Amino acid sequence: MDDQKNMIMAAVLSFLVIVLWTFYFAPPPPEPGMEQTAVQTTDNGAAVGGGVGAGQSNIAAGGQTGDAGGTDEVGFVEIDTPSLSGSFSLKGGRIDNIQLLNYRETLDENSDTVTQLAPVGTTHPYFAAYGWLAGEGTVAKTPDPNTIWSVESGDTLSAGAPVTLRWDNGEGLIFRRTMSVDDRYMFNITQSLENTTGQAVQMSPYGYIARRNQPDTINFFILHEGAVGVFDGELKEMDYDDMADLPLIGNQQSEQIPVQQNGFIGFTDKYWMTAIAPGPNTAFTGVYKYTQRATGPEYRTEALMPVYDVPAGGAVDVQTYLFSGAKAYDAITGYEADLGIAGFIDSIDWGWFFFLTKPIFQLLIWVKGFIGNMGWSIIVLTLIIKAALFPLAYKSYVSMSKMKKLQPEMEKIKERVGDDKQKMQQEMMALYKKEKANPAAGCLPILLQIPIFFSLYKVLFVTIEMRHAPFIGWITDLSAPDPTSWMNLFGALPYDVPEPGVGILGLFSIGVFAILMGVTMWMQQKLNPSPTDKMQAQIFAIMPWMFMFMLGTFASGLVIYWCANNIITFTQQYTIMRSQGVKVDFLGNVAKTFKKKPKEG
Repeated sequence: MDDQKNMIMAAVLSFLVIVLWTFYFAPPPPEPGMEQTAVQTTDNGAAVGGGVGAGQSNIAAGGQTGDAGGTDEVGFVEIDTPSLSGSFSLKGGRIDNIQLLNYRETLDENSDTVTQLAPVGTTHPYFAAYGWLAGEGTVAKTPDPNTIWSVESGDTLSAGAPVTLRWDNGEGLIFRRTMSVDDRYMFNITQSLENTTGQAVQMSPYGYIARRNQPDTINFFILHEGAVGVFDGELKEMDYDDMADLPLIGNQQSEQIPVQQNGFIGFTDKYWMTAIAPGPNTAFTGVYKYTQRATGPEYRTEALMPVYDVPAGGAVDVQTYLFSGAKAYDAITGYEADLGIAGFIDSIDWGWFFFLTKPIFQLLIWVKGFIGNMGWSIIVLTLIIKAALFPLAYKSYVSMSKMKKLQPEMEKIKERVGDDKQKMQQEMMALYKKEKANPAAGCLPILLQIPIFFSLYKVLFVTIEMRHAPFIGWITDLSAPDPTSWMNLFGALPYDVPEPGVGILGLFSIGVFAILMGVTMWMQQKLNPSPTDKMQAQIFAIMPWMFMFMLGTFASGLVIYWCANNIITFTQQYTIMRSQGVKVDFLGNVAKTFKKKPKEG
């Protein structure tokens, strides 16, 4: 039967997509300790040479041996906000100790909070620093990574309580750095220079973010982890391996991107980011840089500001923003709108289907605003998507109904033409045209689900709103697989089972919702009798269970979506086919599945 063949074709196509996705794109478990690359500096770490447009970034890369973190002997200033805790060091003025108070490493309430920035001396130093470069024709001492700053005002850096640092170079230049922070993740850094030398100077401020040793990454094809920036509206991403292959310019491996009006640059992880954003309508040069240090590799992103002419007795203030925290949608979009950081939303990796991923996520968040639970919001989202696709689904199921009604005529054609396939094809096409039936219509609903499925998968995988989001009962993290398993009767037997997706046995360790997904897919099949061809019937029969085990290791939120989709599709198809006068013998088809078949011969 042609409609059955088309359904099988669609199912096989979907099956192949899932197979390829599972084995080529499914995220592997994180591998510990991937430490690879770094950056080269001058021996004393001092800043040398020109400013923006000088052809090469010569920002001091931080001290060499003896580098200290935020708790060294010279002191530090605490950071204390509703969202952040930590400190910045008075040596170099580096912001190098940040914990995210609202996020923990695991669901265990006693687990450590997520560490965002870490000082030199830890396994993976990760910090932000600021400074000045002397312009051409200016010879002056500038603050470097070993400079000891003094606190001019302030005590603890907190929301509404800024701190100002001061350093006098002893030659008539006084440098200040005023830092403030909001109650989320955004720092406001104002670098000031007061010129009391009696002659004009040219100085260029900068900010940079450094990561020493390659951080642990998921190393997943569809997820970008590494350097990220948006420059005058253009997104540019670079992973750590690509940074290690940057071209050699002068004595440094780097790439420079001139920015005319707006942008940001930094490092992104799956859920977290640290980035520098100059103020709106501020020209700067973004730099991706790799250096191999004696202690290991260093990856850097830099924002080089223009050269400022500071007259004798004059002063200059330059403001930049520093984001260090979670890529929460409301925070990112709020900063983009309120601070004018164009393209900040693109720090979230929306993927190839961004034109679907963004609106799906926005709709999901909108629904959650009413419901309050992300799991139920996914189910409501499924209803909305199915409602939007209903006109196409209706046409498809109507066409399938016509095909069923035409089965007697099609059988007559087969009997009349015998083995003449060309004649049979011609008469079949004439029949389809006369009755306005489309034999391929049954594929359309399934094919439309594929990009939606991938987009929702991306949403569930990359957005922090899904991380540790509960649903009901045992589903405490919609971004993780269903933790239950049939292997121990869903926790009734007192022994542990392999984690879903971990190892060979883990592929079969599936939970409640995966089984429900397989059952509902099987129920959809039973709306139609099994194909008469034995091979087709066998493929058709195992398809739901193959999908069940493959998707069972995916995020539980995605499996919940698929279950809801199957139930709604079943209801739609059953109702529409009945309305077209087609007899749907669901219970009869189910009974035939379990009926013992007579032995041949």
